[in-house]
Amino acid sequence: MAVLSVFGSLFMPQPWLALIPGALFLGLYRLSRRRLAAAAAVAWLLYAPYEYAMHRRWLCSGECNIRVDLLLLYPLLIVLSLAAVVVLARSLLPRREGG
Repeated sequence: MAVLSVFGSLFMPQPWLALIPGALFLGLYRLSRRRLAAAAAVAWLLYAPYEYAMHRRWLCSGECNIRVDLLLLYPLLIVLSLAAVVVLARSLLPRREGG
């Protein structure tokens, strides 16, 4: 739960920061052509305007501070990002020959 708290304290007050991992995964997709990198980029780039709309209180009525949606979104973003990093690392880093 500490990771979710860090995510919340980072992206909720400054939703534009979610564009950074989105742009990073988009760039990595262009290098590797791995679909998982594209999926991570799309997820982050869709999350950024969603979080901005929540920040501006366009998508919530009343109490926006209780965000049950983040119990699903943050783990999804974390797992997707970690999986993309693993796949990208395996595809972009040179392989060592086993002897």
